[in-house]
Amino acid sequence: MKKIYTLATAALLSATAIAQTPFWTSTSYKGAFPVTDGLTGTTSNDWTAGWANFDPQIAVYPAPTQTISGSITSQTWSPSNTYLLSGTVAVASGNTLTILPGTVIRGDKTSKACLIITKGAQINAQGTVTSPIVFTSNESTRNPADWGGIVILGNGIVNTACSTCPTSPNTNNIEGFATIFPEIAYGGNNNADNSGILSYCRIEFAGVALSTTPNSELNGLTMGGVGSGTKIDHIQVSFGGDDSFEWFGGAVDAKYLISFRGLDDDFDTDFGYNGRVQFGLIVRDKDISDAAGDSNGFESDNSGGTGLNKLPITKAIFSNITSIGPKRDGTVSLPIGEKFERAIFTRRNTAISIHNSIFVGWEKGWHVSGLPTFDNYNANLNIDSAGVLQNLTIASNLFPKFVHDAGGANATWYNTYAGLASIDTTKSVAQIAFVNAFPTELFDPSDFRLQAGSVVATGAGFTNPQFAGQVTGIEKLTNGVINSFVLYPNPATASTTISFSIAEKNKVSVNVYDVLGALVSTLTQSNDFEKGNNTISLNTANLASGIYYISLDINGSKETKKLIINK
Repeated sequence: MKKIYTLATAALLSATAIAQTPFWTSTSYKGAFPVTDGLTGTTSNDWTAGWANFDPQIAVYPAPTQTISGSITSQTWSPSNTYLLSGTVAVASGNTLTILPGTVIRGDKTSKACLIITKGAQINAQGTVTSPIVFTSNESTRNPADWGGIVILGNGIVNTACSTCPTSPNTNNIEGFATIFPEIAYGGNNNADNSGILSYCRIEFAGVALSTTPNSELNGLTMGGVGSGTKIDHIQVSFGGDDSFEWFGGAVDAKYLISFRGLDDDFDTDFGYNGRVQFGLIVRDKDISDAAGDSNGFESDNSGGTGLNKLPITKAIFSNITSIGPKRDGTVSLPIGEKFERAIFTRRNTAISIHNSIFVGWEKGWHVSGLPTFDNYNANLNIDSAGVLQNLTIASNLFPKFVHDAGGANATWYNTYAGLASIDTTKSVAQIAFVNAFPTELFDPSDFRLQAGSVVATGAGFTNPQFAGQVTGIEKLTNGVINSFVLYPNPATASTTISFSIAEKNKVSVNVYDVLGALVSTLTQSNDFEKGNNTISLNTANLASGIYYISLDINGSKETKKLIINK
């Protein structure tokens, strides 16, 4: 029987309302990348170009010039220094850590360094396409789990409290740490909380185990109770020693995420996470899996133990994910003792949704585990409380496509569901037709865009009620004409600066839209701007507090940034 969840408190009602702002970019294609335009590199429609690095083990980074340790207040880190994190570095509540484009931060292995943005603090790390911010290992030979990683904690809603934590609202301590201290607490009643900005950043070789206790590893990027006021986009986690990305509650949105050659899970969602994620790339290495457990692409829980029915239920929505498992195009044999499992593992009463995505190269496809989870997916696809998998392509040589246990999701049910939800398991990797997703070595140049004849160049859909009121036609992928696009300060009060760099002299239009997509103001209309860096000042004094979108249009190449105004 399908469970009925009642949103009985004002806090939970507000969490539902927050998720209705425009976010999704409508696409015709499935997966994270469109059909190639015939160009290459930064002049094409490949959003990884210019800032991502698929061979970080040979990257040459400058030696540290400044060591950071302990609790810190507001600071600005610049590329004129290289920073060494030693031990647990925590940005104190009420303070902001600003990291300028091109800055390199290295983590010390011996002290198990990590960076914590504590609840009430903010990070302002806005890299650019040409000058990403890099968090990496300080070892001369870099490997997974060399240092801790980045932990962002906020006041968002979580459905689980620790045994000694307050429960009204729920608060928790982020996992992994051997001892409890105030800086690792997260959770509250504000799913619109703002922990700052993380944009165009690489996080490499993180995930060290903080103790000998099982499951004490940190993730590449850990988010606990992070609210939707936080901006997360263009983040690559490579060679992580645990999960690449893990969300514990909260409602933060994210776009353009890369999980590259991680150990455990790529996208892990828990404790009532209710955010939205669009455009994600997963690439696994056959020789890197979690010997202590199982390695999945998606792994999602609501809560463990006896708390399966805790509210809000884990109900994140993902769209446009390209997931390439360890068997790659199906020709790769896995080593003896590997621990790879499922492309999608939904369990413990989760109700996450995945739309418009591609899965190839995994040992197994989708696993609905347990009766509580089955109830969430055994609902009408159009019911808002249901978890939905829709418009997916699972490569035909991935076997088995579906996994069932005693929870109710048997082969007949899966086949019926797949037919209703347009989950296609009949297409080969050759028919999916990536441009070059399977180079000889994973560090060789690759291209995850689609060829013109790809069967997944069409078939995406954004008509499910989960997208209602959230799809904006403002934003689309740039073709490389825009090299960088930054707003600062953001959040803003009286004014903000719009900074952008263009490859050549062009006519530029800049428009301001509200959260419903209505035009608020036109700052420039096809005015000439010179090659290189340009800035425009926006007076926000007459704009009400809230979320706005700044659209930069250069000869049809358009990109949009979210601007938050707080007064």
